[in-house]
Amino acid sequence: MSEPETFSPTGRLRAHRAKPWLFGLCALAAAPAWAQTPAPLAEWQFSAGIPLEKLFEDTIPDWEVRLGGAAMVRPRYDGSSDYIVVGGPSIDIRYRDIAFASIGEGLGVNVLRGKNWRAGIALSYNLGRRAKETSPLLDGMENINPAPEAKLFAEYAVSKEFPLVMRVDARRSLGGSDGWIGDIGAYMPLPGSSEKFFWFAGPTMTLADSRYMNTWYGVSASQARPGRPQFSPSGGIRSYGFGVSAVWFFDKHWFATTDVAVMQLVGDAKRSPLTQSATNGVFDLSINYQF
Repeated sequence: MSEPETFSPTGRLRAHRAKPWLFGLCALAAAPAWAQTPAPLAEWQFSAGIPLEKLFEDTIPDWEVRLGGAAMVRPRYDGSSDYIVVGGPSIDIRYRDIAFASIGEGLGVNVLRGKNWRAGIALSYNLGRRAKETSPLLDGMENINPAPEAKLFAEYAVSKEFPLVMRVDARRSLGGSDGWIGDIGAYMPLPGSSEKFFWFAGPTMTLADSRYMNTWYGVSASQARPGRPQFSPSGGIRSYGFGVSAVWFFDKHWFATTDVAVMQLVGDAKRSPLTQSATNGVFDLSINYQF
């Protein structure tokens, strides 16, 4: 059997041992428990490396299971200038390239799939926003209730020689905002990736409809206060962002993952009276065990 390939520090490809590299690709998908709560993380960071697995390996295990714990530093809400630290589990379970149960990606099925692409459906969740408990600026605003989100997604990896992954997704909140939000993103491995350490980086753009925008960034006449005027945002581009995700295997089964991302609100999301800071960042770290 010929040896599979992995990324050299120059970004080109060369032969190397398979399993640590292969598992490292998928390890990045073990996202923290609050992943579906609005945060500056890019959607591609919840599944980084997954589309590359089949591209570089003829066969994959029937089952891949990763469990761990994580902590995250993130804004109190999109547009907040205050940051909080939260913690929770990280879980990622996959059956072949068919189905997955992931705190980051949700519960889903790859309905269509090929050697270097996949498209599917998933059910994720959104923890919403408790207005009065979140920030004094939101006092008098309505709560955004927790709600499941139906997701459609597609990913495509260009080639082994140029391992750029492109992703699109659209999510419909089944409650909460009752609106649509979607992302267009891309990422690829960075120079310096090795047998035990892998990292990826790429941009993202997020769009939302008017219902979503009004729920999260709008202010109705009854909610208006001095310093918080009535505001009715339109749908369109909500934000641009950039993220970096990495995994480090410090043992045969144990690994650490980290994600860093910056999101820049634009348009009506930036102009909202609820937005204290148009630039938000996020950092998370998890320690995981791979069975």
